[in-house]
Amino acid sequence: MCKVIDYTGNGAFFPCGASYPKPKNSFSSIGKNVDVYFPSRKRIRVTAPSVATCESFEQKKQPSIEVLPDECLFEVFRRLSSGQERSACACVSKRWLTLLSSIRRDETFASKSNVSSESNGVEGEAETQDIEGEGYLTRRLDGKKATDVRLAAIAIGTASHGGLGKLSIRGNNPCRGVTDAGLKAVARGSPSLRDLSLWNVPSLGDEGLSEIAHGCHLLEKLDLCQCPAITDKSLLDIAKNCPNLTSLTIDSCSNIGNESLLAVGQYCPNLKVIAVKNCPLIGDQGIAGLFSSAGHALTKVKLQALNISDVSLAVIGHYGIAMTDLTLGGLQSVNERGFWVMGNGQGLQKLKSLTISACNGVSDLGLEALCKGCPNLKLFCLQKCAVRLDNGLVAFVKASVSLENLQLEECHRITQAGFFGILLNCGKKLKALSLVNCFGVKDYTYACPLVAPCNSLQSLAIRNCPRVGNATVAIVGKLCPKLTHLELSGLLGITDEGLFPLVQSCVASLVEVNLSGCVNVTDKSVSAIAELHGGTLESLIIDGCRQVTDATLLEISKSCWLLDELDVSKCGITDSGIATLAGAVQLSLRVLSLSGCHLVSDKSLPFLHELGQNLQGLNIQHCHGISSITVDVLVEQLWRCDILS
Repeated sequence: MCKVIDYTGNGAFFPCGASYPKPKNSFSSIGKNVDVYFPSRKRIRVTAPSVATCESFEQKKQPSIEVLPDECLFEVFRRLSSGQERSACACVSKRWLTLLSSIRRDETFASKSNVSSESNGVEGEAETQDIEGEGYLTRRLDGKKATDVRLAAIAIGTASHGGLGKLSIRGNNPCRGVTDAGLKAVARGSPSLRDLSLWNVPSLGDEGLSEIAHGCHLLEKLDLCQCPAITDKSLLDIAKNCPNLTSLTIDSCSNIGNESLLAVGQYCPNLKVIAVKNCPLIGDQGIAGLFSSAGHALTKVKLQALNISDVSLAVIGHYGIAMTDLTLGGLQSVNERGFWVMGNGQGLQKLKSLTISACNGVSDLGLEALCKGCPNLKLFCLQKCAVRLDNGLVAFVKASVSLENLQLEECHRITQAGFFGILLNCGKKLKALSLVNCFGVKDYTYACPLVAPCNSLQSLAIRNCPRVGNATVAIVGKLCPKLTHLELSGLLGITDEGLFPLVQSCVASLVEVNLSGCVNVTDKSVSAIAELHGGTLESLIIDGCRQVTDATLLEISKSCWLLDELDVSKCGITDSGIATLAGAVQLSLRVLSLSGCHLVSDKSLPFLHELGQNLQGLNIQHCHGISSITVDVLVEQLWRCDILS
């Protein structure tokens, strides 16, 4: 027994030595199998130094991996065979996470053993354990969540779950924002990255983006917005090391200049989409160099708020042979000659969509040249034009061979004569016309000539044009009898006097009608829409038409068989009208909005429950007559329906 317990302190049980000195005759035998211990009468005092020595000895006896230097831990971590093991180790401490994020994928022991196995004709064991590098996953960091630590965790954690394919960083943490170190971690751990978006990240510079260029060769889409620390240096690395780049956006990056566009045009043969906005260092040299090198591949181009001149537009008109979509906005240095030369360059034969916004150089002469130089143009959008273009637009529409959609927004110099001239000369091509925030279209009495109507026009939208009234709307009804989609929103001057003839003139039957904000429209016109076009009507929006009452809902319940969406927000609807809708057997609404209908109360609960059997969306916000208890009951009963309350 003495040997087993070893009170003497010489064995391994108590390695620090005995706490008590060895007494004489401490054990005496009283039998064959029994030993009796007689302790010493006087207790021996144990001094503090001996205890401290024991504790320090124990600490030395328990080694920790934390005492290893970073170089040794690096070698340990890179020999981990799977991504799951690396993810588990990254959760231990921030130090381990930082070390793991500094290891490139090709530096891991698993990748090297896999390569050697493949060279010997044997399938690597790592292939069966983890499927890495495919780029299936998407991650987004916004605001305070955007930190280097999160980026490092994302780079390591996504490696064993399909690989990071898309990363979006929007905003920055004011205390611990994203820096080059975080982007380096992504570059080392996510070679599968194909889509990178950096918005409003001022602390990111060339070092991190250059690391992306050298580590993520599969990159296809790069979006840079408000990144002032990024310069041409890193964009040059991207261009040289990412040959698969197909889309590039540069927005409000004050230190990116012409050199970047020249490099992208030279080294990225697959580039198809480029958007450049508000970059003061980019000028004619960069745009001309880009198009002269990559014009044969570029299909979508946006150039906004740049210091470019007529030279750039001339180059675009000559080299943009593959372009289908072009947006030009805020080009204050471009004159009439620029648009004229671009139209006569004969290089825009494939252009299908053209948007020009806030460009003072737009004129009748330029529009005529663009019309002739873009024979396949289907959509033309003109925004914020300060020049009177009535004659130019009429000639443009008349000469266009393929134009189907014309959009005019904030063009205050366009008049009623220009608007009607477009309708009279659109022929058999134009299918959609929208007039938005155009204050120059005044409601004059117009003598409509006896000409063939515009039978091709199917969609007409007049939105927030305060001077448009009944006279204009009545003429529209005569000129456009084949309308199927009609929007007259925010027109305070429209009444039944103008709307009712228009509704009667639409012989093709309306499918979608939007009369939002037409406060002077009453049941007469809206009920006529339901009665005359109920067999085809799918969407009816009369938000803010305060004079529309239950009489309209009664006509809807009788005539509308296909109605899918109904918005009667802020109308004079009561519980009786809701009951009428619920009793319509043929009606099968999917979206119903009653927002701001103060006359609807808790009495409508059973009727809303009946309607809710088919509803996917119900809006009862600001319905003060409906109590919170009723709302809770509806939420419980209509659990398949998305309810806004």
